[in-house]
Amino acid sequence: MTSPRFRFVPVMDHEVHVTEWGDPANPALIMAHGLARTGRDFDEVAAALSDSYHVLCPDMIGRGLSSWSRNPQAEYSVEYYAGIATDLMDHYQIERATWLGTSLGGMIGMRIASGHDADRINALIINDISPELPEPAVARILSYVGQLPDFATFTEGEVWLRDTYAPFGPAGDTFWQRMARSSLRRRGDGRLTLHYDPRITVQFTASPHELSTWDRWAQINIPTHVLRGADSDLLLSDAAARMTESGPRPAVTEIADCGHAPNLSNPDDIDLLRAILADLRP
Repeated sequence: MTSPRFRFVPVMDHEVHVTEWGDPANPALIMAHGLARTGRDFDEVAAALSDSYHVLCPDMIGRGLSSWSRNPQAEYSVEYYAGIATDLMDHYQIERATWLGTSLGGMIGMRIASGHDADRINALIINDISPELPEPAVARILSYVGQLPDFATFTEGEVWLRDTYAPFGPAGDTFWQRMARSSLRRRGDGRLTLHYDPRITVQFTASPHELSTWDRWAQINIPTHVLRGADSDLLLSDAAARMTESGPRPAVTEIADCGHAPNLSNPDDIDLLRAILADLRP
């Protein structure tokens, strides 16, 4: 199955939008997006891997088509997102899944894999994030995430996305056009803005303990692989090396011509992920 199905799933008093790919009889693979992104970021890789996996790509609350929080200080946190993820697995009757997480999605995966629901994840792929976030990189991200831009036209929005997310690395026009379609929403005044709640940045002030979690990393003991954009300012090379020395002691693969975070949409990236998944298979 290569066509997506779109579901709205009731989870923890929220409505979570999920893009679902592949046969539910296949092994489950959950793909979790970055801070201000959506599950549609994985369209290309999810479509490709749906020949072997049942792929779920949720929009985390406050993003995309999922509901926004009425209590952002309590709910826009890695801990709360982890609860949503495991409840989502319950909804789909998935006992265990492989987890692929980009940036924030990687933090959520690390949280689950180091907590009381650790047995729900059988393998972990972390895309360009570590248990410690460098302050300059966080400041850079907050400089554009915390205040929604507005655009008169769809083309303006696409140009902004291409510029802002240039560190995602090489991608074709089809990728950026699809990215714009899934990232923009029309406001009441007819102009366009981005498809997320700007209050999602509260996690950096309300839950600062989630920004350095080496103690939790040391508790992870499942097969793990780390991807790093070769030019990343969020997963620094020293932090990537430290990750290999404790916890799951993962292999690290650098992806050339990318910063934070590799978009994983290119054929070479997809081939790499197939090989990693085969290597991590329990």
